[in-house]
Amino acid sequence: MKHLLNILLCTALLLGCNKPVTPEGPVPGPTPPVEENPATPMINHPGLQYVWDESVIPEITVHITKDEWNALLKRYDEDNHNVDYFHADFTYKKGDDVFFIEDGGLRLRGNTSRRRPEGKKGQMHQTDKADWQHCHFGINFRKFHKDDAHTINGIRKVNLKWFKDDPCYVRELYCYDLYRRYGIWTAAHDIYCRLWIHVEGDSKPAYYGVYEMIEPVDDKFVEKRVTNMFGIKNGNLWKCGWSNMGAFLDSVDAKFGLDEDTGENFTYEYKGDESDYEAAVDQLKDFILKLNGKSDESFYQWIKEVCDVQLLLKTYAVNVAVGMWDDHWNNGNNFYMYFNSYDKYNYKFFLIPYDYDNSLGTTANCGAQNDAGRHDPYNWGDKGVLMKRMMKHQEFRDIYKNALLELIDPANGLFDMDASVARIEAWQAKVREYVPNDTGEDIAIHDTPASWSTHREYRLMDKGKDNFFAVKAEVIRNMK
Repeated sequence: MKHLLNILLCTALLLGCNKPVTPEGPVPGPTPPVEENPATPMINHPGLQYVWDESVIPEITVHITKDEWNALLKRYDEDNHNVDYFHADFTYKKGDDVFFIEDGGLRLRGNTSRRRPEGKKGQMHQTDKADWQHCHFGINFRKFHKDDAHTINGIRKVNLKWFKDDPCYVRELYCYDLYRRYGIWTAAHDIYCRLWIHVEGDSKPAYYGVYEMIEPVDDKFVEKRVTNMFGIKNGNLWKCGWSNMGAFLDSVDAKFGLDEDTGENFTYEYKGDESDYEAAVDQLKDFILKLNGKSDESFYQWIKEVCDVQLLLKTYAVNVAVGMWDDHWNNGNNFYMYFNSYDKYNYKFFLIPYDYDNSLGTTANCGAQNDAGRHDPYNWGDKGVLMKRMMKHQEFRDIYKNALLELIDPANGLFDMDASVARIEAWQAKVREYVPNDTGEDIAIHDTPASWSTHREYRLMDKGKDNFFAVKAEVIRNMK
């Protein structure tokens, strides 16, 4: 993809220019800094610390030829859940630092939220007259060139997510931040970014607005957390979600599959090498059989051997505090599992939290739930076997309850209303003026849940009787 844009960009970088020069002028910026959160534990990896550093909001511009963009649109029409990558160049700007990545990969993401990024079915790109639409993107800088030059300080992938069903522009960001504040190192990193799409031939890039930039959960996610965390990188990673049945860990008859970039959905999708797949399935099936078949006393002893019980229950305390109902316990969805060994019987397993846009008062009639603010934390779901069995043991119930109480304690500055509102106000102040965008969608911040939420009364910023943090804290204080 060599054209005048590339020559100008590379020349600017060689000369030490602080902004990329493009035919249509500088990439918009600079962005005001965001105060770094000193309480957030960062994984000791320089690339992770740089890319997901909160002090500056990154600006990402995707440069793509018209032919390649049209190929992306056509492929969406053929199969709207395809996982194909398309060739694109990327400008990544972080304050005065500018990176230009030539010929990386761009793809669409999302399950029920997957959308066409422009126009209606069958329409190709309309130069300077496009009907832009928000959608989720995945970027793999190294997709077509496996070298360090196709990374941002060693980071090869980022996921870009628009604030679908979150008029407050903060829900998932808040949740991942709370996990890290509480020391849950299995949570992904997530910060704001700003996004532009420039299709070759358009007079200027289309501004897509404020997005989340989320750390992908993959083999590199594991590698960055090996030392004193996962312990070893040679293990089995599974993405768990709803397919033919929910990922309740209740049956070995679920749909198991290898991630082969086909777009097919599995209840348990293996994220490792094909050569390890059959052994990984055997390991997970053995885990499920033991999880379901052991007596209560045998389960109590076994679960303490195969996982960090404190970490697991603190993870789930955060999950329930933020009102995440689309999860393992209630809906059999949206989590990863990592087994830190290839051995069928000898391992530690870890639950990795994932996908938190349906939280903080956005709720639905689903599973055992119809009100994620007021629902009993001890009985969050009625099908997720792991947490149902954990809650049968008083020791584990106490760990879980104490974690919830720690979260709402104002002295800890975590989930209590005043601390939460202050953090959200600070985040929103940094991005509010950047929210209006060329899609015409989600052009302002509003303190409401999703339009389809069964409880539209919840608020995050208003400190009245329907404040979600206050409602949830009262429920937690009344746990027996």
